[in-house]
Amino acid sequence: MKKTLNIIVFLILIPFLAGCGNTMKNNNNTNEAFNLQTKVYDVINDNAFEGFGNLIFPVDRNIPKDMTLENAGDLYIWYNNINPNKTVEIVNYMKDQTTKGNKIFYNIYSKEEMEADPEKKNTGLFFFRGNENSKFAVLNAGGGFMYVGAMHDSFPHTLELSKKGYNAFALIYRPDPEKAMEDLSNAISFIFDNADELKIDTSGYSVWGGSAGGRMAAWLGSYGTDYFINKDYPKPSTVIMQYTSLSEVTGNEPATYSVVGTNDGIADYRIMQERTNRIRRNGTDAKIEIFEGLSHGFGLGEGTNAQGWIENAVKFWEEHM
Repeated sequence: MKKTLNIIVFLILIPFLAGCGNTMKNNNNTNEAFNLQTKVYDVINDNAFEGFGNLIFPVDRNIPKDMTLENAGDLYIWYNNINPNKTVEIVNYMKDQTTKGNKIFYNIYSKEEMEADPEKKNTGLFFFRGNENSKFAVLNAGGGFMYVGAMHDSFPHTLELSKKGYNAFALIYRPDPEKAMEDLSNAISFIFDNADELKIDTSGYSVWGGSAGGRMAAWLGSYGTDYFINKDYPKPSTVIMQYTSLSEVTGNEPATYSVVGTNDGIADYRIMQERTNRIRRNGTDAKIEIFEGLSHGFGLGEGTNAQGWIENAVKFWEEHM
């Protein structure tokens, strides 16, 4: 019988229109680079991203037909410090990889599973390659379990990790706590079962997440995959959490690194500080960086006093591989 995670999820009542069923004719040449004035739908419908282009941007948000990459940050409510130039860098990286023949997207469910449950079609892993046979990380964007903000909250991180030689996967999940944990657990299953094809080292991996995605990372670290899908795979060596005020500590947490701002109206830095202290008292290494004045959802923190936090997080992970 499927186990149920007993959780309380924060709800933020900001109205918006969900869904992006609009389609547009694609006139893009697959060799043409994207820029700030490129329309979001021209990226989604680009031939290079056939079969998964709709998952690059949130499927649960209404995307205006004339929205450009420069203004795509408007899709990501609750987030701050969004860098449109990073968005352009990411989609160009993705296109360059596919042009070179590198597969960048993997389904985590079979065709039969997706046909039986169409919601599962809106899931999968974007793969940002590092060095062959290097360790891997899985990153979970936030979005309040209402949408998946990968372009700001996981794609930039996966790109930076790949530049450092690590293999990084950004998970697109169903924005519901229990379904999201099923998706994350199946993603771990997929990675381990296909490690030879992916050319990765599965030992000492890490799981990252921001906001709602931070809860996902923490839950996986505390409970393991078997709690959610009845398949037992090794737990991560390290959990990296951004701005999520989860207070629960089970005593089974792996090494945990957290970051948050003092001006975060969604994730209270004091709750994150106390959780870090409790993990330490249980004998597990845990650290937290608290950034004065920063609000929720600062991502990589480029141009802020949080810039460079990811370097510290990677060093922490390396200490616990």
